Amino acid sequence: MKRNVAIIGGGQTYHAARRHDVDQAEMVNEAVRKALLDAQMTMDEIDLVLLGNMEFFEGVHMSDCWLVHGTGAYGKEGLKITTGGTVGATTVCAGAHHVASGLFDRVLCIGFEKQEEGDTGAILSGVAHPLWGRSLAGAAVGYFAMMASSYMAAWGATEEHSAMVAVKARQNARKNPYAHLKLDITIQDALNSRMLAWPIRMLDMCPASNGACAMILADEKTAKSRCRKPVWIRAMETAHNEQFELDWRDVKTKRPIFSKVCAERLYRKLGVVNPVDYFDVFEIYEPATWAELIWYENLGLCAPGEGFRLIEQGKTEIGGPIPVNPSGGVLSTNCIGASAMLRVWEAALQIREEAGEHQVSKPVRRALTTGYGGTNWTVMTALSRTLDD
Repeated sequence: MKRNVAIIGGGQTYHAARRHDVDQAEMVNEAVRKALLDAQMTMDEIDLVLLGNMEFFEGVHMSDCWLVHGTGAYGKEGLKITTGGTVGATTVCAGAHHVASGLFDRVLCIGFEKQEEGDTGAILSGVAHPLWGRSLAGAAVGYFAMMASSYMAAWGATEEHSAMVAVKARQNARKNPYAHLKLDITIQDALNSRMLAWPIRMLDMCPASNGACAMILADEKTAKSRCRKPVWIRAMETAHNEQFELDWRDVKTKRPIFSKVCAERLYRKLGVVNPVDYFDVFEIYEPATWAELIWYENLGLCAPGEGFRLIEQGKTEIGGPIPVNPSGGVLSTNCIGASAMLRVWEAALQIREEAGEHQVSKPVRRALTTGYGGTNWTVMTALSRTLDD
């Protein structure tokens, strides 16, 4: 990139199934004020405001325009971004490119969703053709059911392995004051939860959350002069493909899979040979338990067919050698427009050693985050503590 870019501030709201105490603008403003306070800046110092949101989930068009009193964007340059589940990560990437290009020095990135004001499930069930896109019906439960059954048939994993992921996520969330589902559950609780579409059960899926996240990105000069602990964006990569071409229905496919392609491109940029040795923590976008197991493999954390062994051996626990989603992840908090941005912000908190009770036990110099959405879309961001890492 032309200029180095750092995260110099951020903040998030408390996430919940209901936020009747605030409207959308007020909820977004909570995150914006926290980000400005964290960066020790005022709104006057922000050059550009980027807003990420899946506006049709709330059923309100042009949210970037009518939320200006909450985002602080009135009279400023701005852009609205909507790319499905990846929107939060896409917004961060767009902000980083605007800073790296030299167009702006300080960019405010915002992601939010207030799902209680719409019907996300109804919207998702109608986004695809009723025949060819039937795997997306039921808010994507059918899609993940195909993913799970394919994985089980191919590698011999069982429902107990997905239950282990469900437990890890919700127990980690109990350490995160901002998380939505802070559930004290066991493997048996997960296995006893209601069946949605075999083998997907209720606790295998993410919730519908309300919440917002905001981050301030800046150029190197601003970051070094204004921020005590800047977190540097070292590389970004995007890879998209469509459900009917390259999806999860055959986990043994020889064809290029979007997340593997994205990871390989990003690793080449950084010279990464072994991601387990290179990155100290991973914040990945897992709307379902089985997606996390497949992410392990496609990110190169283990060999194909070994993802369920990682969770079985406890290697991806918060105190394990490969900590994945110490925040509780999307399985615990899914305010869709902010979910992928939360992955980046939570990873930044780990690098800053400011994650509180869900801080991983080992030192964190580098982190990898992923966003996931639509049918098969992904955005990855690599962060580091210093420009030398």
